[in-house]
Amino acid sequence: MRRRVLRATIAALTVAVILLGIPLAVVAAQIVKEDALRDLDLRTTTAARALEVRFRAGETITEDVLGSYVSDATNAPSYIYVQLPDGSEMTAGVEPTRSFSDSHVTDDGLVVVMYMDWWDVFWITAQFVALVLGLGVIAVAAGLAMARWQANRLTAPLVYLAASAEQLGTGQVRPRLEKTGIEEIDLVAEELSRSADRMAARLATERQFAADASHQLRTPLTALTMRLEEIAALSTQDEVREEAEKSLEQVERLVGVVDELLGRSRRALGSGTELVVLEQVFEQQREEWTQAFRAAGRGLEIHETGATVFATPGGLAQVLATLIENSLHHGGGTTTVAARESGANHAIVIEVRDEGAGVPEELAPRIFEREVTSGRGTGLGLALARDLVTADGGRLELAQRVPAAFAVFLQGVPPMVDLETVIPHGRTGGARRRR
Repeated sequence: MRRRVLRATIAALTVAVILLGIPLAVVAAQIVKEDALRDLDLRTTTAARALEVRFRAGETITEDVLGSYVSDATNAPSYIYVQLPDGSEMTAGVEPTRSFSDSHVTDDGLVVVMYMDWWDVFWITAQFVALVLGLGVIAVAAGLAMARWQANRLTAPLVYLAASAEQLGTGQVRPRLEKTGIEEIDLVAEELSRSADRMAARLATERQFAADASHQLRTPLTALTMRLEEIAALSTQDEVREEAEKSLEQVERLVGVVDELLGRSRRALGSGTELVVLEQVFEQQREEWTQAFRAAGRGLEIHETGATVFATPGGLAQVLATLIENSLHHGGGTTTVAARESGANHAIVIEVRDEGAGVPEELAPRIFEREVTSGRGTGLGLALARDLVTADGGRLELAQRVPAAFAVFLQGVPPMVDLETVIPHGRTGGARRRR
């Protein structure tokens, strides 16, 4: 939107300058020319009358007398031609190669012709045209500055609303939405506040249900487990003891399923997502893995970044640790970790790549499935990392098979405005050290 406002304003100013500036420049040039010709006609008439008075008085008209009517000054006649009634001719000054001229014939038959250099008129006209163009450039610059101010005034509240909506979507407490003075944006903010209230109520209900379900399910399952253990311990029959032990296994599996479901429910609520300064997470990974890579005879390069993303600090640190550890055990050469902005939605891509043989072709399509491994691991690390990224509203992909490159896509914060201005009530969380 900011770029569209700027482009529309610049286009409107350009059209206005063209439609007004060009006619104004043409009119200015015409006025300068007409003014110069009127001045030349006045000078010619004045010189003719003065010379006629001298001629009637019987005075001799010399070149020195004619020289007083010409000048080297800009926009002044530079050459004069006089023809007396007896047919004699006299001149004074330097005749220009290209000129404007004006003539006057007196009652006594005295002919006076004066010439003005065409270039003098041209340079004065050029100065007026340059003045018009300069004013046009100043108008465009002033309009551009105003457009930038107006675009920032319009887009900053929208970015703030987008960030607030992101926070609401991750299950955080509703941020305070301040009035911007723009009616349409304030209407959206009010509706977002009402939606936040409804969402907060729903989240509270879900969390209460999860807590109640955990309590209501764990209590009878614990009692059932204790009862089956008692039966298995007191029974003297092997068949009864065997059935009790199998029932215990089923109950334990059921407890695990309940724990997994409740854990997914809590993760889906995304209550831990916040603004994370990515450089803090990177610095933690440098301290944690540099020595391990050096001991293995390999290099680890984690580039600096100024990006800020929406994520769970501990979860993001665990994801990066998993990818770096995976590169250490299965990759080769130097491992590089870098972050960059991707697309128009200000997504941040964190890439972890190495220079090894890459991911086997038969393993690549299923690399994020649980218990899928090349034989040197449990097969749970990448699957868990993908779940953690997905819970934060991002995604984890195998960007390149050979050499291996993994990409983590997260929502970033647009750099067009200051973070404290866009989200004055938000949290800027640092990375928590993975334990």
